Amino acid sequence: MSPTPIVTGELAALLRRVKLGRCLDTLPERLALAQTGQMGHAEFLELVLADEVSRRETSSAALRARTAGLDPAMTLDRWDDTADITYDRNIWNELCSLRFVESGHNALILGPVGVGKTFLATALGHAAVRRRFSVHFERCDRLLKRLRASRLDNSHDTEIRKLLRVDLLVIDDFALTALDPLDTADVYELIVERHRSAATVVTSNRTPIEWLGLMADPLLAQSAIDRLQSAAHELILDGESYRHRQRPTISNAT
Repeated sequence: MSPTPIVTGELAALLRRVKLGRCLDTLPERLALAQTGQMGHAEFLELVLADEVSRRETSSAALRARTAGLDPAMTLDRWDDTADITYDRNIWNELCSLRFVESGHNALILGPVGVGKTFLATALGHAAVRRRFSVHFERCDRLLKRLRASRLDNSHDTEIRKLLRVDLLVIDDFALTALDPLDTADVYELIVERHRSAATVVTSNRTPIEWLGLMADPLLAQSAIDRLQSAAHELILDGESYRHRQRPTISNAT
């Protein structure tokens, strides 16, 4: 039986000096695999470097997701597909392909309270981050409040430009309350300037018809919502509250 490969202190120090210290997490396992599998030097090096690339990609995606404002718990692999929630699977599969992001189209995720709209929108954001699209997620009321505050320090144009540049803008809980003239103007500018050039996902408990009545300027509202819908996939959710599945559980451990 071959002896267990040992990672020497000298090797560990060298790896850290060349910024490859995290290779030490899996290096003993890879050394053992190389030994038992009679792996050549080039194959072994390729395996170790592939591990490092995978680690860096995962770390980079996690950082970009945090910067985008995405909840780390709301990813596609964590969605409970057994939930009693109905929606068009063909439309959802199309959205998951991210072709709508590539083509600058939109997605409207609509339905009653608690059916998982925010979860699915966030999951699309995570998928886009992993594909190296730039993403920004923000709840509508917070976004509009932030834009309103930016007028006070003359940073409004800068903030708008940031939102216009991002590949995928996710606006959560749109139009829960009435929008005043300034809010309506900001929504109009974002939608019109991003129309067919960058993707926007909007979640809402209300229908687009209701949005029109909540926006201060009917003409701006009609123009913005018409553009948003004309380039959008609409995913309608219905069913039981998904939040019930996210309740904390009681551990039986003593």
